[in-house]
Amino acid sequence: MNALDEPLDILARRRLGGRAAACVERLSAGATQEIWRFDLLKGGGATPLILRRAPGGDRITETAVGLETEARLMAAAAVVGVPVPPVRWVLEPEDHLGHGFIMDFVEGETLGGRIARGEPLAQARIFLARQCGEILARIHTINPDDFPTLARVTPAENVARYREIYDATAWPRPVFELAFRWLTDHCPPPPEHPRLVHGDFRNGNLMIGPEGVRAVLDWEIAHVADPMEDLGWICVNSWRFGVEGKPVGGFGLREDLWAGYEAAGGAPVNRDHALFWEVFGSLRWGVMCSGMATTFRTTDPNVERAVIARRTSETEVDLLRLLAA
Repeated sequence: MNALDEPLDILARRRLGGRAAACVERLSAGATQEIWRFDLLKGGGATPLILRRAPGGDRITETAVGLETEARLMAAAAVVGVPVPPVRWVLEPEDHLGHGFIMDFVEGETLGGRIARGEPLAQARIFLARQCGEILARIHTINPDDFPTLARVTPAENVARYREIYDATAWPRPVFELAFRWLTDHCPPPPEHPRLVHGDFRNGNLMIGPEGVRAVLDWEIAHVADPMEDLGWICVNSWRFGVEGKPVGGFGLREDLWAGYEAAGGAPVNRDHALFWEVFGSLRWGVMCSGMATTFRTTDPNVERAVIARRTSETEVDLLRLLAA
């Protein structure tokens, strides 16, 4: 019997009008939060649901917005037409499950390699980049004033933040030094109209079906910043899963992403700013990877941390290619 069986069943009866089947399953997805699947038994049928929960229920990630805020962000996204799993319930202390929320289970593919290369999604890849642009334009219409606790970050502050994280690793990397210098020299001014930015919109955080994007997942690092940051992040080479010539997630072209964004009401894409954010995204991921080595050696000797740390060298190659283009 799983330790979550009983509290989930009590929650299902009190909050959801049904019962929770005693088959709670921990899913492998979710690098920072716990993801559990269970069935809600109601009216003679079984509806699959997802519990997204803080590790252990109460270990809060300092860099995340908080699961309660994440649930509110998803609800706001649904209002403006962004596909997201409907949120059924946000956990309260008396639920005895910690911090988290219950949302609908959405069927589809999230594995980046299958999305970029798998035959079942070949037709979806024809229009997927444009669709991503359209969705990002909708995300950027969410009123940031409705989320006063989210971080407000300018481009220069973003660069400075990752410079500080990089310096803390105490491991010099000449390619990173070059990239930081380039970013400083090409840094755009603060946006006239900062937008709510998803922060991790990429292949791997999208639930995909033959008709395209079924759900945008993982809103935990949303913030208010330059909207071009989202358009650069999805183009980072690490999210292409080995597919050359398709910079948008390994499935599309930048021009299609930008066209979809502009057609859906997004601001005209400044190509120089888009390049800045793609370089920044590559460096950001490289700094995050390099930090995993320290985490592995000190607080979390998990093999996943070591594997991610090894990807630092990949980002160095990506940065040299971008800066030489």
